[in-house]
Amino acid sequence: MDKKNILLVISIVVIAIVAITIYNLIPNFNTTEFDQESIINISEGSTTTINEISPLTTSLEEVNESDEIIIVENKIDELLQFNKADERIYEFETYLLIGSDERSEDSSEARGFVTGQRSDVIILALIHKEKEEISLISIPRDLLIKNTCTDEIERINASFSKNKCGNSAENLSASILNITGILVDHFALFNFEGFEKIIDSMNGVEVCLNEAQREGYSFELQKGCQIVSGEIALNWVVSRNTEVLVGDKLVDENGNDASVWEPMKGVSDLYRVKKQQEIILSLLQRLNEFNSYSDLLNLINALEKTFLIDENLSIPNATQLLWGYRNFNFSNINKLTVPTKPYRTEDGKEVLVLTDSFYNFLIKESLLNQP
Repeated sequence: MDKKNILLVISIVVIAIVAITIYNLIPNFNTTEFDQESIINISEGSTTTINEISPLTTSLEEVNESDEIIIVENKIDELLQFNKADERIYEFETYLLIGSDERSEDSSEARGFVTGQRSDVIILALIHKEKEEISLISIPRDLLIKNTCTDEIERINASFSKNKCGNSAENLSASILNITGILVDHFALFNFEGFEKIIDSMNGVEVCLNEAQREGYSFELQKGCQIVSGEIALNWVVSRNTEVLVGDKLVDENGNDASVWEPMKGVSDLYRVKKQQEIILSLLQRLNEFNSYSDLLNLINALEKTFLIDENLSIPNATQLLWGYRNFNFSNINKLTVPTKPYRTEDGKEVLVLTDSFYNFLIKESLLNQP
């Protein structure tokens, strides 16, 4: 075989290897439309044309629960006084992470099976374009807003639904644009059951507590740091009836728990937000463990079945972004929640209202320079 033929064979083999690697490593993610011009139009109350979207998004939008909230007319302006952004903010590259609490017949017995999905996690990841600082800004699902498409007063998670203005991700991003002045660049939606698989693919996640906690048969976690499975981590994150251990752990002669437990104080949507941030950061800190393609492949296989992403988000670019932060000290990430206070509506619903503008909030947290 002459040199030219040898080189041709080698080239074909190399191309084949690369093609197989790409096929196996780059998953076939579900995608949906995500148009920034549409988001701007929705934020201004305009109707857009909704094209065909993925079955996953359709099923999510069709089962969203009604969130009608009654507010006395003369209180609306007062309650929503900080909901209109002072000005547009362009200093950040932005990623919107949405967690959906969908449950199926395969859900753990502790969580139970209910129909439908809920936008239970809303986190805005900001990467400063010049400083390369990372901030995770949580937006509580119970935040009170006025929907610019429907003119309804509702919780912000209710805006994650398809209507005459746009699809679910665009509508939620429009609500965020109105509040923050930030136009979201990309979004990713994950369901909680898939989140369990991600954690398990990484051999668990670390949870650190100042006191022992439990909720029925759902979970029991000890004081200190421990590695837990995806099911336990998720049950801890979504827990609304957490108990804490009083005194020492006691076991009776039959091996049963004889300890004293009492309801944990301060369990609220804001406390759940804090736990969400802790779990996400704990997972990010595991990035430096990916030293082989097999480790990365396990994670990507989990992500493929878990995430719905916008059509403009390049998987190779997203993977490269994560890989670039493998040695990043994630303890330096800003973990923040928009400033709020609780409010009980006239029909007895518990919501949260903003107590400052988002622009002032960023300045106070030193994420933006004082003008």
